[in-house]
Parts: sequence; C-alpha cells; structure tokens
Amino acid sequence: MEEFFDIVDDEDQVIGRETRSTAHRLGLQHRGVHVFLFAPDGKLLVQKRSRDRAQYPSLLDCTVSEHVKAGESYLEAAVRGMKEEMGVEGIEIKPLVRFRMNYGPNDNEISTLYEGMVDPDKVTFDPDEIEGIELYDLAELEEMSNRKNATICGWFIELTGWYMRKRSKKINILWENSAP
Repeated sequence: MEEFFDIVDDEDQVIGRETRSTAHRLGLQHRGVHVFLFAPDGKLLVQKRSRDRAQYPSLLDCTVSEHVKAGESYLEAAVRGMKEEMGVEGIEIKPLVRFRMNYGPNDNEISTLYEGMVDPDKVTFDPDEIEGIELYDLAELEEMSNRKNATICGWFIELTGWYMRKRSKKINILWENSAP
C-alpha cells in the first residue's frame, strides 16, 4: 500500500494530502527529515544506499534520510527512520535547521536536519534499504564530494556543506539553531 504525504506551502503549512507517487510525479512540496549521527570519536555514520533503490542507488547518504508521512511530525519521522534504517532507538537528537530544497526532478521538500550521537556497534541497518555503513570525517566527505564522479547524494553534499558552515544556494533556510 502506497504511503501518503502532507503537501505543504512555502511556509510549511499543510494544504493537502497526496500519495508518494503523485507528489513526486507532480512536483508537490512535501516534508522530509535527515539525521546525522556521530560516533563518540566525532566521525559521521554514513549509509550507502542499496543498489536496489529506485532513486540514487549505491550512493552515500546521511545516516538517515526519510520522508515524513501524512500526519507525522518531523521528529516522529526522524525517530522512525533511525529505528527502521539503523535499528537504533532511544537516541537523543536535536533539530539543527529546517529548509526548502529541490532534491531532484519533481522532488520538492521542506526538510529538517537533526543530529545526535550513536555507538556504531549498536547499529543494525536494514539491508533492503542500505548496502552498508561507514564512519567518515567531515573533511573526508568534503574531499570526496569535490571529485568529478562523486558517489554521494546531492542533498548530502549540500547538508554536510551547511554543517561545515559553507552556505549553499540550493538550501533555502526557513530557520536554524546555531550552526555546529
């Protein structure tokens, strides 16, 4: 059964509800979340998307990237995503920024980025969605993203840039806590 998304205006107010496929086919603005989970040594836990994913297969992505389902809050979606994608629960996360961005053809979202800490040994990722996980220094990710044939999702490049205080013209910030 196909999931439903809340359709939102530029101020993030719900103006309707549509199926995932309709939202993406028509380019309707909907909601998403991302979570950066850091290991105690300061490295970011990064997922490699499954090669079987319909969009952006085998690319590096945030620890968690998730759509917000209709009627769900950003925080609820982030917590659900951490459990479904990484098999972790009870992790304290804090919101860093809410922004508008085009993620690709007809994929217009307002998203919130959260951060938290995780013990990588406690992670049991979903092999249907994720091919593997790895820990990276942010500087290493930045270097990788500058390569001609970068194997990193575009939104992940933009978000790590924002996190490193390199503002992006692709991210339209709605609000932000003090940047890390």
